[in-house]
Amino acid sequence: MFDCGNCCQDLDLRERFNRNTIASILAGVIFAIGWWIIIDSTCQYPLQVDFNKVFYIIGSVGTFALILVNSISNSQVRGDGYSDSCVGQVGARIILFIAFLLAFGSVIGGAWVFFGYYIPYKRDKLYPGVAIFCQNLAIFISTLILKFGRKEDLSY
Repeated sequence: MFDCGNCCQDLDLRERFNRNTIASILAGVIFAIGWWIIIDSTCQYPLQVDFNKVFYIIGSVGTFALILVNSISNSQVRGDGYSDSCVGQVGARIILFIAFLLAFGSVIGGAWVFFGYYIPYKRDKLYPGVAIFCQNLAIFISTLILKFGRKEDLSY
């Protein structure tokens, strides 16, 4: 039998796997799956005719929106910060609004590419369109999980 000694006596998994940790891991996994799907599509359809590489811009905008949404804390939006930031409460709200516009826009752009370009014109090769839409949907879902799934600790 394996004996780990005294190293596991005060191991509290509830403290280690709290809400913030689970939300961060889940968002990271979903984000990675989204990018993995688009990389797989690029590997399966390497020709520009089958998969236009300009559609990477949509996923890049979604990734930028994820970074931007999660760089603004909820306390900055509420105005509960300990000190004034360089943009203030109004600036934080404007940045958050623009970031969510970019996030929604990337999902809409992915849907437009799939339903407007691949379904009518490339019915024989739909996987790149599905991949673009799924990538942007996964990035958007991970943005929401990372923003609203975590709980801020204001006791620092």
